Amino acid sequence: MNNISDEHIIQQILKGNQELFKIIIQRYEQLVYSLGMRFFKNHDDASDFTQEVFVKVYGNLYSFKGTASFKTWMMKVCYNHAVNKIAQMQNNNTTEYHDTIADTSEPLNIFMKNELGELLEQAINALPPAYKVCIDLYFYAGLPFKDISRITGYPVNTIKSYVFRAKQHLRDALKGTIAEDYHEM
Repeated sequence: MNNISDEHIIQQILKGNQELFKIIIQRYEQLVYSLGMRFFKNHDDASDFTQEVFVKVYGNLYSFKGTASFKTWMMKVCYNHAVNKIAQMQNNNTTEYHDTIADTSEPLNIFMKNELGELLEQAINALPPAYKVCIDLYFYAGLPFKDISRITGYPVNTIKSYVFRAKQHLRDALKGTIAEDYHEM
């Protein structure tokens, strides 16, 4: 089933074979969860977000027209849901975030991972919102500029500029920290 296109699977689901949606979940669960972690910063919220996104995707499959790849369409649903959820949380003033603990058992690795993660997270959070979104979708979701454009509505050249500027901001922000030696941007 790995060699069957998403679009073919979607067609089959729409024809009544709902069991195939499990394949879509298997293919994209980690990507959606990763974006959830980027937006919500903790496992519980990212897990809830992942479930909500797949419920939304399943409920809106009929609106997938195939003008973009399914992955792009789904990431737009994911992105819009995250933006709406954050706005709702801010309106309700329920911005509780929980810290996660690294899975590695080596104390030095835990320290380095946490320290680097915190420094990078602080630097990313200090970026202008448009830069942050483009960085998240480009580096964490691995989407090409064209797909990011479809998701955000920003022109491709603007996205390229935002990613370039964000990388410059991150380099500057991480200069003189332990993260400076580890960046690959």
